[in-house]
Amino acid sequence: MLNLLLAPLTAPINGITWIASQIQERVDAELDVKENLQKQLLSLQLAFDMGEVEEADFETQEEELLLAIQALADLEQDG
Repeated sequence: MLNLLLAPLTAPINGITWIASQIQERVDAELDVKENLQKQLLSLQLAFDMGEVEEADFETQEEELLLAIQALADLEQDG
């Protein structure tokens, strides 16, 4: 019963808390994706340096990873 009486006062606070939680989840997910792409790029560089990846394959994969990282950076600037 008390919750119903206090709802007009607590609802805005609960709403703000929920929005903040959603924003934090999105930021964490974007950081995870960016970190994963950077790790993939480093792994690719190491494989190339060790002769495990041909130069043409390296250049293709490197470009894809760099474009993905740039796309994330662009989204961060826009959003």
